[in-house]
Amino acid sequence: MHSRWLCSSFCRQTNYYVAQGRAVRRVIALFDNIEDLVMENDRRSEFDKDADYTFDQDRLQVGYITLTNTLRWFHKRGSELEYDEYSQMLKMLQQGADGTRGDDTSKLKALISEWVNREFKPDPPVNPDDKHSRGFTNDACGRLLCLAKLDWNNPTVRAGIHDRSDGYVVTDLSFPAFLYKKYTANPEDLEEGLFKSKILLQSYKAVITSPSSAKDIEGDGDGADVIQNNRRTKKACYEFKVKKHVRFALSSISSWRSIDGDFDYVQFWRTVVDFFERPPGREAQCRVNKLLEWWTRKVFGRSRRNDLSNAAKASMSVNALARQRAQRDDAAFDSS
Repeated sequence: MHSRWLCSSFCRQTNYYVAQGRAVRRVIALFDNIEDLVMENDRRSEFDKDADYTFDQDRLQVGYITLTNTLRWFHKRGSELEYDEYSQMLKMLQQGADGTRGDDTSKLKALISEWVNREFKPDPPVNPDDKHSRGFTNDACGRLLCLAKLDWNNPTVRAGIHDRSDGYVVTDLSFPAFLYKKYTANPEDLEEGLFKSKILLQSYKAVITSPSSAKDIEGDGDGADVIQNNRRTKKACYEFKVKKHVRFALSSISSWRSIDGDFDYVQFWRTVVDFFERPPGREAQCRVNKLLEWWTRKVFGRSRRNDLSNAAKASMSVNALARQRAQRDDAAFDSS
């Protein structure tokens, strides 16, 4: 009986850590290993905290801080475990993290083909089961993957991209069209409409809330949306974790790898994160804040509670009932 209990307890613990690890790739670090985050924090605790650190070291430390803020039990639990148990816990968290990334890319593989076919009606349509029919060989996918500063409708542009000619090489150093509102960039203001595309909203909601929620992305939602979606996820889930998944789903590569031709997914993700987390000044930070507010409103809906007048609040049943109870109590006191 005792051995069965130990086995059951171990399985529950394993499932718990794996399930908790699913948050890592979505809200903490898309590529960095949990062990690397921990090692960077341990290294800093042993040396001068005011020492100069590299950009990559700072990124790992931010990841560790996000890890402990997201999994609030992590630091306390880790300090209670022996070394072998602690290492096993990290492995299970990592297992859950990597499994989630695979689940998310697999989910978007089919969903994005459906969205692209519905919106662009390519001929032939994007095959949900065949990644080889995507990428720049498909007109709609090519349009979305094309460098935002280029015109996909221009035959010279399409030929240049296919031939990887100078000036047309698609790398992570250029923002693709799928990141922009209406999939079109303003060359004079490349920040205009950036990270506001329909397919990004659909992908985020499909991954973070539910696939069915991706069907409703127009407008700002309502209070019910806020309540419903907050049951599924926390606002701390930053939408830029999804952008790499979208690019992979549109591409023609059939299995995940960090480099697709001339495109480096890891560097692409870091560039997007830096846009939000390392703005060059106060004005840029204000624009980032407004963009994140826009995302919060689009994903979780707009609450109308604060827009209610005092008169409207007073007439609602909770307040009306409170007044009635007080009046009855006063009446009973006066009659006694």
